Amino acid sequence: MWSSHIMFLLKLVCLFALAATVPAKGKGRPGVTYDAKSLIINGKRELIFSGSIHYARSTPQMWPDLIAQAKAGGLNCIQTYTFWNGHEPVEGQYNFEGRYDLVKFIKEVDKQGLYVTLRIGPFIQAEWNHGGLPFWLREVENMTFRTDNEPFKYHMKRYTKKIVSMMQRENLYASQGGPIILTQIENEYDTIMRAFKNKGTSYIHWAGKMAVSLKTGVPWIMCKQKNAPDQVISACNGRHCADTFSGPNGPNKPTLWTENWTQQFTIFGDPLSIRSSEDIAYAVTRFFSKNGSHVNYYMYHGGTNFGRTAAAFVTTVYYDDAPLDEFGFPKEPKYSHLRDVHQALNLCKKALLSGTSSIQNLGKNLEAIIYGKPGSDVCVAFLENIDKRIPATVTFKGTKYYLPARSVSILGDCKTLFFNTHQVSAQHNLRRYQPAEETNKNWEWQMYQEKVPTVEDSTINKDSPIEHNVLAKDTTDYVWFLTTLELDDDDLPWRSDVSPVLEVQSLGHGVVVFVNNAFVGSVYGKKDKQSCYFKDEVPLKTGKNDIALLGMTIGLPDSGVYLEKRFAGVRYLSVKGLNTGTLDMSENLWGHKVGLEGESLRIFTEKGAKKVKWSRAQASQPLTWYKTYFDAPHGDRPIAVDLRGMSKGQLWVNGESIGRYWSSNFHASHKPTQAMYHVPRSFLKPTNNLLVIFEETGGKPEKIRFTNVDRDTICSYVTEFHPPPIDSWEIKDDKIQAVAEVMKPHSQLKCPEDKVITLVEFASFGDPEGVCGHYTPGKCDYQNSKSVVEKFCLGKNTCKIPIQIETFGGEKCKGTGKGLAIQAKCGEQQKSQKA
Repeated sequence: MWSSHIMFLLKLVCLFALAATVPAKGKGRPGVTYDAKSLIINGKRELIFSGSIHYARSTPQMWPDLIAQAKAGGLNCIQTYTFWNGHEPVEGQYNFEGRYDLVKFIKEVDKQGLYVTLRIGPFIQAEWNHGGLPFWLREVENMTFRTDNEPFKYHMKRYTKKIVSMMQRENLYASQGGPIILTQIENEYDTIMRAFKNKGTSYIHWAGKMAVSLKTGVPWIMCKQKNAPDQVISACNGRHCADTFSGPNGPNKPTLWTENWTQQFTIFGDPLSIRSSEDIAYAVTRFFSKNGSHVNYYMYHGGTNFGRTAAAFVTTVYYDDAPLDEFGFPKEPKYSHLRDVHQALNLCKKALLSGTSSIQNLGKNLEAIIYGKPGSDVCVAFLENIDKRIPATVTFKGTKYYLPARSVSILGDCKTLFFNTHQVSAQHNLRRYQPAEETNKNWEWQMYQEKVPTVEDSTINKDSPIEHNVLAKDTTDYVWFLTTLELDDDDLPWRSDVSPVLEVQSLGHGVVVFVNNAFVGSVYGKKDKQSCYFKDEVPLKTGKNDIALLGMTIGLPDSGVYLEKRFAGVRYLSVKGLNTGTLDMSENLWGHKVGLEGESLRIFTEKGAKKVKWSRAQASQPLTWYKTYFDAPHGDRPIAVDLRGMSKGQLWVNGESIGRYWSSNFHASHKPTQAMYHVPRSFLKPTNNLLVIFEETGGKPEKIRFTNVDRDTICSYVTEFHPPPIDSWEIKDDKIQAVAEVMKPHSQLKCPEDKVITLVEFASFGDPEGVCGHYTPGKCDYQNSKSVVEKFCLGKNTCKIPIQIETFGGEKCKGTGKGLAIQAKCGEQQKSQKA
């Protein structure tokens, strides 16, 4: 009897102790657990729709709207990496301010009611310079990255504990009532683990054990890690994880997708990569139908690689084709299409999280995946056509359903079709760059010529070129390699039609070549061939010849083994065509100078600009600094600067680095890979903004123009064969029910919140053709289409037009399938309308 009393008292003590650890903010059971079905957050099962938004790739002023747009797009979680080289650029000196204010970013996500997945890494890859690892780390004695190496493990653990302690101190883990539900250690290690053999295996298990020991109260994950430790969840990265992921490495772990790539990141020299919203919608819906419970879009908003943060050859713009583009605008139809996917899957939530699944074969490349609860009305069926080209009509439970190629149809109550991943009535939009004429007037360009140094100006001398990164230490892209060549009259070619040829080989990404202070040429590498080779005639003279090579890197590599041993810089130099034969100058007296004079003086700032003498800008020359002052464009629209008149270099506004530009790097379509560069409004003052450009090879600054950016051109193309919009349905008492008055497909248009539809540029009901920006009427065209759309839409922020012949006056063109194409303009609401 006494023992039972003691046990009762002990239980009470435990309960009080547990209650004392739960912050007042927490609801239900705090923290995150999981099983094979899903994550369980504060005692509740959840489907997680997450999107990557990297705080360092946007500005704090942009964060609230980006997060709000993500939430409106149906997300309930934001994923971000942490950026070690941004947070600890110098060992022991930390930066958590401005764009690197991690706590502020997470608190903003929490404020808007979303969860957070924190991918600490600390190696992140992410097309980020050096994969996020600080350069000083490679200079630690006996250092080898990402293996069972004591120096690396020491610093990795120290940084990880720094981030975890900061989160715990701010009560940001779900176990403390905060938003962080998952934390990631390491990143895609499977791809290099084999190179380290046993040390790779022991390292990854050490990393998992170390992470779990920090007791965050939420699960740890590893992506693309088949042998993740028992207490760590392995997750998938890729485009079609329903088909490529073998599943987590444990029967009690949920199926998570950490990176669903919304496009291919862009590198200089390549065109923009596009991934269709239909393909993403198909992949996501199929993943959830196959026991998935968490998807993260990488990226949901890519943003901008400010400064020198981009990895080797990666553009300044990052994942611009994500659901939110670089400027934070919804990229349609991707944004709305995926929003509808989330809404559709949420209608299936109870069946997915509490039902049991079964599979029914419907034919070649056709299947039905059914979730249901015996003895209840809970039932949902996913009819899937995995064929990439051939549509099909299937029979399921006695009813025929049409399945477009590569699509999934969702049947609520296992019979009512309410969604198909291919047939979504999401609107489209077009981005415009409108010149800010009031800003682009009366500029006065001044220039400062970067001095070409000689060996006498060098700070370090050696008998061969020193490795570029050892000198630069990732503080600059540039290192001067300097040498001299003494020639007699007899050394130079006697024939007037023969000239000496200078040959330079470099493991760097580019070289600008000067002989006797004269520019003789430049050469650049490519992402798939980062070394470069220069060979050209040069004007040599009798006596001393000064040779100056400006070597450069265009970002550091971000992936692969032995990052700490990657080399760059001039490796070989020779002169051919001399009477004495080829002269190898690789073993010669070499001087070195790190960085540019303009960089060391910080002439891109107001204070630094006063340290040099500027002159009136003249004809384009290499290695030139340009500056001017401008007023901010009117209004509050995002801003981009058009740099198509320039070649390659870097750009600053009021001392803030916009990043590297390379407008002369064309892809196969003979267009610049990137010509427009985002200038955040938070960088600007109303007037007298300082714009400074460093141009490497020559450009025309007078052609630079600032533009206002919008997506005010909106379009829609919906046919009578589309299902009704997803918001026409709801689940009530475990049954799918219609809530719309007219259960027909609708064309839906929506302007940004502060704008209305001011103009219908095109409308055709019948069989119109084309795409947004290029619609044309077909053979069947209802002449009243435009007036009907205007009646529904003009002066409104949002409108819906039923796709039915009655809306447009009755039947004509019998036998023709009907659709409605619209292109409209959004604009400011007129004062008379506001009144």
